[in-house]
Amino acid sequence: MAYVWNQRAAMAGLLLAMAFSACKSGQNVKVEEQGDESAPRIASMVHTGDPKSESQLLSGFYGIEQNAWRWTAQQFSVALRPPAGAAQKGATLNVQLAVPDVTINQLKTVTLSAGTGSVALAPETYTQSGSFTYTRDVPASQLTGDSVRLDFHLDKALPPSASDKRELGLIVSSIALDAK
Repeated sequence: MAYVWNQRAAMAGLLLAMAFSACKSGQNVKVEEQGDESAPRIASMVHTGDPKSESQLLSGFYGIEQNAWRWTAQQFSVALRPPAGAAQKGATLNVQLAVPDVTINQLKTVTLSAGTGSVALAPETYTQSGSFTYTRDVPASQLTGDSVRLDFHLDKALPPSASDKRELGLIVSSIALDAK
């Protein structure tokens, strides 16, 4: 019995690794789950403070802080599962983020842009510190596979310093694709 379970877990892990490998290269992938309800499945929402979301944070995210969020670099990417019906209706991207005081004090403004595939989503400029939600419609044409890679870019970020060797962009707590 343990052998069958280990074999299923190994197969699920292999399929998930293949899916994320394709996501990193910008491709959509189809993962057959073969009816195994325990197989890992890519989520439509990631909470950056949840260690289980780590595999969907493709690049540009630092470690979890305060069990709730992560700093980003100037460029960061995530893989999400399109919600049901998104291939026909599109979806709404929602990024829960914070612009810290230190960012506004040093940079004055910061502009967040996002895109998927060849589609650029409208940027948003932040001129004040605080909590915000970056919300954009994602066209159905970009949501036809089992996963989609979303790439984010900031026009500028805090450079590494003597006290923190990281390039710091924004604080992100969650990223989701919601059904329309």
